[in-house]
Amino acid sequence: MKKIQLLSLAATILVLFSCKEKEKAKKTLGEADVIPVKISSLSALGLSKKISATGLVSTENEAKYSFKIGGIISRVFVEEGQFFRKGQLLATLNSTEIAAGVSQSSLNVEKAQRDYERAVNLYKDSVFTLEQLQNTKTALDIAQKAKEAVAFNEHYSKIYAASDGFVSQKIASEGEVIGLGMPVLAINETQQNNNYLLKVGVTDREWAIINPGQTATVTLDGYADKKIDAFVFRKSQAADRTLGSFQIELKLKLKDIKPAVGMFGKAEIATNQDENVKVIPYGSLVEADGDKAFVFIPDGANKVRKIPVTISRIDNQQVYLKDGLDGVEEIVISNSAYLNEKSTIKIIR
Repeated sequence: MKKIQLLSLAATILVLFSCKEKEKAKKTLGEADVIPVKISSLSALGLSKKISATGLVSTENEAKYSFKIGGIISRVFVEEGQFFRKGQLLATLNSTEIAAGVSQSSLNVEKAQRDYERAVNLYKDSVFTLEQLQNTKTALDIAQKAKEAVAFNEHYSKIYAASDGFVSQKIASEGEVIGLGMPVLAINETQQNNNYLLKVGVTDREWAIINPGQTATVTLDGYADKKIDAFVFRKSQAADRTLGSFQIELKLKLKDIKPAVGMFGKAEIATNQDENVKVIPYGSLVEADGDKAFVFIPDGANKVRKIPVTISRIDNQQVYLKDGLDGVEEIVISNSAYLNEKSTIKIIR
C-alpha cells in the first residue's frame, strides 16, 4: 500500500514539473518574438530637383557628304571610324567623263569667241546687222557660263572635309555608280574634343523645367568610373514621333577621353526648381523595387505598420523620398528586415 502511495506521489511531481517546463518554454518562445528596434524622427529638406535621363553619345554637327554630280566612284580614301582633318580629300569620282565635259566646254567657248570676233568685223563692214552681232555676243556669254558650271561640277566631283571629324558610316564604295546628291559618307564633326553631346529623352513635365545652361553630371558606360561635367546645350521644340519623348542635348566637357558615337550614358540634370523631400536612412527601406519600397513605422507601444514610399534618389546612405509618409513623425531605422506587420517590437532609445 505504501509502495502504491509513493508511486502516485512521484507521478504527480513529474506531471507538475512537466507543466512548468512547458510554460517556461512558451514564455521563452514568446520573448524570442519581441524584436528590439530603434526609431528616429523623420526629417525633410528643400533640395534642387534633379532629373535623371539616359541617352546616346553624338556630336554637335552630323552630315552626309555626297557628290554634286553623278558618276562612278573612283576612290574613297577613308574607312569607318577614321578621323580626318579639315580640307582633306575623302573621295573622288572617275574623271574620264568629267574631263571630256570640261574639254568640250572649253572648245565651245573658243568657237563662240571666234564667231563673235568675226561678227564684229562684219558689222564694221556693214555686212552684219546689230541683231546678228548681239546674237553672237549672247552665244559667247552662254558658252562661258556653261564652262563655269562644268568647272564648278568638276570641283565637286571630289569630296573634301569641311571640318575636322570622323567617318561614322561608309555608305558607298569604290566602283559604285552613284547619282547626284546621293550620300557617300556619314560623318560627325569634332573640334578639339568640344563637340560631343549626350542626347537624352525626357517627359513633357521635365522638359518644361529644363533650360539651356543648366548643369548636369554624366556617366558613360565605357568610362563608368569617371564623372563628366556637362550642361544643357539645347532642347527640342517638338516631341520625337517614334518615342514620344522630348530630346535634350547635353554638351560634354571632355578632358582626356574621346567616346564613341552611340555610347550609352546616364545623366542627372540639376534644375532651378526646388522640391521638398523627406530623408530617411538607407537601412530603413524594405522590399525595394525600382523607385518603390516600404518603411515600418511604430504603431502603438509594441507594434509596427508597413507604409509604401516612392524613392526620388539615393545618395550614399540617405534615401530621398518624393512620396509617402505623409503625417508620419517617426520611423523604424534598425532591424527592419526582420519585421512584419504581426511583429512585436521593443523600442530601444
